[in-house]
Amino acid sequence: MSTSGPREEYGKLLEEAREKVKSGEGRARVLVGTATCGVSAGALKIKEDFINEIQSKGLDADVVEVGCMGHCYAEPLAVIAKPGFPPVCYGYLDDGLVHRLVEDFLAGDDPSYEYALAALERNDVFPTFEDFPRGVYEEKLILENCGYIDAYDLDSYIARDGYGALAKALSGEPRAVLEEVKAANLRGRGGAGFPAGIKWEASLNGGDSEKYVICNADEGDPGAFMDRSILESDPHLVIEGMILCAYAIGAEKGYLYIRAEYPRAVGHVQQAIDRAREKGLLGTSILGTDFNFDLEIFQGSGAFVCGEATALVSSMEGKMGMPESRPPRLASHGLRGKPTILNNVKTFAYVPFIINRGADWFKGIGTEESPGTAVFSLVGKVNSTGLVEVPMGTTLRQLIFEVGDGLRDGKEFKAVQIGGPSGGCLPESALDVPIDFDSLHEAGAIMGSGGLVVMDENDCMVAVARYFLEFTQHESCGKCTFCRLGTKHMLDILNDICRGEGDPETLNLLKELAEDVRDGSLCNLGRTAPNPVLTTLKYFMDEYKAHIEEGCCPARVCRDLILFYIEPPRCSKLCNVCVGSCPTEAIFTRDDGLKEIDQEKCVKCNNCLKACPPEYNAVIKLSPPVLPPEKEKKAK
Repeated sequence: MSTSGPREEYGKLLEEAREKVKSGEGRARVLVGTATCGVSAGALKIKEDFINEIQSKGLDADVVEVGCMGHCYAEPLAVIAKPGFPPVCYGYLDDGLVHRLVEDFLAGDDPSYEYALAALERNDVFPTFEDFPRGVYEEKLILENCGYIDAYDLDSYIARDGYGALAKALSGEPRAVLEEVKAANLRGRGGAGFPAGIKWEASLNGGDSEKYVICNADEGDPGAFMDRSILESDPHLVIEGMILCAYAIGAEKGYLYIRAEYPRAVGHVQQAIDRAREKGLLGTSILGTDFNFDLEIFQGSGAFVCGEATALVSSMEGKMGMPESRPPRLASHGLRGKPTILNNVKTFAYVPFIINRGADWFKGIGTEESPGTAVFSLVGKVNSTGLVEVPMGTTLRQLIFEVGDGLRDGKEFKAVQIGGPSGGCLPESALDVPIDFDSLHEAGAIMGSGGLVVMDENDCMVAVARYFLEFTQHESCGKCTFCRLGTKHMLDILNDICRGEGDPETLNLLKELAEDVRDGSLCNLGRTAPNPVLTTLKYFMDEYKAHIEEGCCPARVCRDLILFYIEPPRCSKLCNVCVGSCPTEAIFTRDDGLKEIDQEKCVKCNNCLKACPPEYNAVIKLSPPVLPPEKEKKAK
């Protein structure tokens, strides 16, 4: 153990890191976003293009891989920071634009602002992200480093005061860390919103000297990528939060439970763990003290139910990933029967800020009962998809129409699914609901882990409910009857409705089943699985009735309830585009030269509607099929 204190040990690391960063300040830098979102859009090739262009011109510039900048709609992305100019972010990059930026900006002094998204610092020439509505509403805490530091470089994290909270905590008593987290009312960001400090205190008082800290990064919600992006972009922030938790409760061992489908996140976190050990921030005698704590990665196999705490622990113990009845809680009887703290990636990421800046500062953000910020993956029919962070209390309207820049193609908003597959579908009348744990619960939705899917007028809410229920039914572990059989029966009813075979009486049965599954299931997967059904029944009953009573899908989504047909008077005899687009040869030319669709062959793939030239965009139509006589009579 070192004779100097943790602040002194940290001071040496901080000085080294800042000297390293300072040594590169005179060089131009190109930061290429290579999180999974960027890689899928071709960012690795963009990085190589920058390197090749810079080398071919003999320029003195560094090309650095960084994480997700949040503006996923504009991938691939890069930031060019050249001395004498404000750092500028460029999006929608291709090899031609890379060539131009290197030649005009790096080799010359023309920043090519016409291709820029925004500057990153205030200047007199070009607006920053803060000048746009998104920047007005966003308040980045745990995302502030994402996309702007090298996730592989520990020094770049330390240079921004990373691990300073750990040094501060190790200079005091463990209890002080616990009390600060309790005072901040940090609520778990994994979905339930349970106060982290209360959970930590229960583990501290668990009465066993051996304790564990686990980070839940088993992010299985469709369309959710918050945890993955944070681990790929700023892994040391999460690691520091876990170390602080371990110090508060007296744990010496921790695990990051990351799904194996996140290879980049696994690689970044493993390298971060190795570098932290080398610097004396993990392992034995951390920062010269007698505190010991080490981490390792456990890769999950992708079962959605393993996002539930007891199922996750069971899988780590080599057993089937199935939930267990509680109590006892994990805080007193968790991994290997020992007191265990299990929190989400985002929950741990807030802890260094709370220790550094204090509970009062944290409570000054957000709402009284839900302090801090909320991180969302904003996806669906919204213009500016990506990773966003806003203060708790921001409304859904502000998030979708200001931060997300509204809906694509001028479509009308219909609903937003918040909280993942177990969340609720909220209509336009709920857009002014503030985003916090309690308000969303009252509206019939949940905060969840942060997935948010925006839907427009072309989405069928019955089909949406069926989609999410199909996912949760497939992911059910089958342990309890309500979830195993109840969700299957509900799904059968929704399938019948989407085929036009529903009956008005089944709606009451569907609602009763949903409530029974909600009230009787063992774990939160089963208890929240009916949320999409209950909220669509509550807010979109007219669509259910249209499917059942009128035999039509108002959004023209459910295939069994629509027909494609061609309006002969407007069809060009010379155009054969629709014929060539049909994979089943359902479209043929009649004796009079006009086109017609053979309904027996038509698989309703929508290709003909997309292929029809704009000047004939009213030729191919969608309509409900002819109702059977008994339904025709009932509808009238």
